[in-house]
Order: sequence, then structure tokens, then C-alpha cells
Amino acid sequence: MKHLLSNTVQESRKKHQLTQAELADIVSVTRQTIISIEKGNYVPSVALALKIAKALNTEVEELFILTN
Repeated sequence: MKHLLSNTVQESRKKHQLTQAELADIVSVTRQTIISIEKGNYVPSVALALKIAKALNTEVEELFILTN
């Protein structure tokens, strides 16, 4: 069975009133990386997922959801 990973990074980022560039700076990646994550084109490493969750003051499980 194939699993898909969805995310709520964009919604959480907007809730915290951060731009893609601001979030990218906080977690030390490029804006393009944040764009790719939000679009679902790039699955971040565990370390990056944890950094994003910390920056958005949420749990990683709230941002990244594994579906069947």
C-alpha cells in the first residue's frame, strides 16, 4: 500500500503571519524549499520538519500527515 504525505505548512505559516521568505530564514533554507514543501513536491528531512514545527510553534505531526 502506497502512503502519501500531506502537509499544513502553508496554513500554519499564514496563521503565524510569516512569509515564505521569513520562514525560510528562520529554518535556514531557501524560499524555494519552503515553496516546494508547501506544494508537496519536496519531503523535508526529519531535522528540517522539526525545525519548521518549532518555528511555527506546533507539533511535527500537526504539519505533516501520512495518509493511505
